[in-house]
Amino acid sequence: MRKWLLLFAAIAVEVTGTLSLRASQDHSAWLVLVVTGYLASFYFLALVLRAGMPVGVAYGVWGAIGTAATAVLAALIFGDPFTAPIIVGIVLIIAGVLMVELGSRHVADEEGAP
Repeated sequence: MRKWLLLFAAIAVEVTGTLSLRASQDHSAWLVLVVTGYLASFYFLALVLRAGMPVGVAYGVWGAIGTAATAVLAALIFGDPFTAPIIVGIVLIIAGVLMVELGSRHVADEEGAP
């Protein structure tokens, strides 16, 4: 449970950093939050890996949820486009990550079997 909370913290600060990057186009003061968000995200991601989550799963979930959340929030906050092809792309990314997660569980189950 701890590693998932750390992963969601990494996602939250990465999305904050990315949205701040968009905001910095109008006001450069947002760049402080960009740098802070990205550094904090990699710190939390490192903690996730130390907690034992496989890197493929951690990075995949981080990337997929981060991409989806950034697209949705950018549409809401900045009026960025959120079209059907974007939605399909997000669904495909999430489906791919689920396949990686399921694949890593299958390998872990086989390794633990007597």
